[in-house]
Amino acid sequence: MIVKKDFLIKLKDFGLNSYESKLWTALLSRGVSTAGELSDIANVPRSRSYDVLESLEKKGFIIMKIGKPIKYIAVQPEEVVERIKKKIDEETIYKRKLLDTMKSAGVLNELNLLFKNGIKMIEPNELSGSLKGRQNSYNHLELLMKEAKDNIILMTTIEGLERKNKSFKKTFKKLNDKGVKIRIAAPISSNSQKIAEELSKVAELRNISHIQARFCVIDNKDFWFMALDDKEVHPTYDLGIWIKTPFFASAMTKMFDSVWKDLKPTKI
Repeated sequence: MIVKKDFLIKLKDFGLNSYESKLWTALLSRGVSTAGELSDIANVPRSRSYDVLESLEKKGFIIMKIGKPIKYIAVQPEEVVERIKKKIDEETIYKRKLLDTMKSAGVLNELNLLFKNGIKMIEPNELSGSLKGRQNSYNHLELLMKEAKDNIILMTTIEGLERKNKSFKKTFKKLNDKGVKIRIAAPISSNSQKIAEELSKVAELRNISHIQARFCVIDNKDFWFMALDDKEVHPTYDLGIWIKTPFFASAMTKMFDSVWKDLKPTKI
């Protein structure tokens, strides 16, 4: 029996590994069969077939028929899908209850305490990191911004302005509501005017065209920047750098302020 490799790969969505996929599809093509026959059809080592078939039985994909020799019966695919859905629902309910129990039992508080105590023991120069991939970097930037108490400054590109509006719209709104001052410097054109209008509701925007940069400073403590030109790098290979450095972050804020005062406010 020849089954296309792409089809077998898709069966991973059912939670099956390579051997399980091969034996299950082989059994589906036969309806009823022995381990030896399935091993030959699916090209799976006989030494592994019994273990794999036992795994499929536990997952509800097949039924074992007692006798000599032992035979296996395929379960209808529609029924398998329903069983998987039911199992996912049950696991989701269990995990949600487990998480709620952790909160009510104080486990979460203890974990937070461990984290805070651990952070205090870290040398300041160790609080830094690089994040490969634009989305990974944006995820960390959002985490940093959520902790802001006073101010955030952002400089970005025209494309970056659109991305940040899409990624951080809700975060900017929450920060603005709690009194965090947000200033954004970016190239503003007729194409980005609508985005600028949206952002102006939660931040102060000014147009800058003579400097191309992608960075953010949070509360004069955390400095985050993208190391590459977003026009020349695929999002997967984009690189973000984060450093907790009050000394350098404050210096960057002062340099930003000196440029900011000469920029024209965005006309909305």
